[in-house]
Amino acid sequence: MQYTLKRLIDKYPELCEQLKAKCYTINGACSAVHRELGPFLNEYMYQEALQILLDEQQIPYQREYYFQVVFHGKPIQHKHFVDFLINDEVIVECKAVDKLVAEHRQQLWNYMRLTGKQIGILWNFAPPMDQAEHYYLDTKDGIMYMF
Repeated sequence: MQYTLKRLIDKYPELCEQLKAKCYTINGACSAVHRELGPFLNEYMYQEALQILLDEQQIPYQREYYFQVVFHGKPIQHKHFVDFLINDEVIVECKAVDKLVAEHRQQLWNYMRLTGKQIGILWNFAPPMDQAEHYYLDTKDGIMYMF
């Protein structure tokens, strides 16, 4: 599914600030993992370190959150997992790649659409300066916003 991508602050500045506040501790945890481990490691090392930090900070999460896709009223048997579901509302997809590309974004957006979760963070731990992208899915209008 293709989304129209817009800037959230342009249309809903108050919502943008609320979402930034919701993601603040998550951003801090991801940044701390990158700062302490450094760049160019395996994605699974970053995920495990993030899990440790989330436990230490007592932030509720599910790692490898399982969701099932239903097609024509029947469940698709292939298991789908997102890296983290935090506070039961924020999907965090971890990457350790040279740079984020369209396929990484589309993967997160599909997870958001299929789970009904409206907030998603795509975090790339591999580069010397970690990269983060934040998205909000307006499920009513089908518009993807970045914030």
